[in-house]
Amino acid sequence: MHILLVEDDTSLAAALCKALRQKNYAVNTVATGREALHVIRTEKPDMTILDLGLPDMDGIEVLKKARHSQPEIQILILTARSGTEEKITGLDSGADDYLAKPFEVDELLARLRVLERRLGSAKTSLVAVGDVVLDTTTNMVSMSGQNVELSRREYSLLRSLMENVGRVQTRSVLENRLYSWGEEVSSNALEVHIHNLRKKLGSDFIKTVRGVGYRVNQL
Repeated sequence: MHILLVEDDTSLAAALCKALRQKNYAVNTVATGREALHVIRTEKPDMTILDLGLPDMDGIEVLKKARHSQPEIQILILTARSGTEEKITGLDSGADDYLAKPFEVDELLARLRVLERRLGSAKTSLVAVGDVVLDTTTNMVSMSGQNVELSRREYSLLRSLMENVGRVQTRSVLENRLYSWGEEVSSNALEVHIHNLRKKLGSDFIKTVRGVGYRVNQL
């Protein structure tokens, strides 16, 4: 899951990136509205966490332009503007949720899980395909009732495929959800993760769509 964090407070941004990456999110961060809009238009993150108090333009303007550019993107506002009027303005301008500063990271994570369930085909915290069940709340995977041990990136890759069951996920989309900016990625890293998942879940669970990407079919 690819998140864009738009936050000009560098210490807060660093702390949030660390917390989100520990929960298997790929997170990229920018500090201005113009940078945010460029990334949203060109890289299409799954979700955006947007601070309204940006140095170069008002966050509400960024929100409106982001919503116009990518109508399907999930946007959560983070802001010190905690009044009811500001909340209504944000939601009316296209935000999917609103979290006032200061806040607990656990609450942010819970709200992100709600937004995630609006993406792809997942409607609850449990995503099941055949005998494989993925729990987005606990980050656990089981097969035929037995827990399956996965690495952080194996889990993220499997989640992206299972939440979009029946849909082909391209290589670039999957890599964007697995890796943040600046991370070194070997040319065969994705194939290695796919290979490991097939060893653990069965060779036929993940299908290769030659020249396009990968897909999990509903069994």
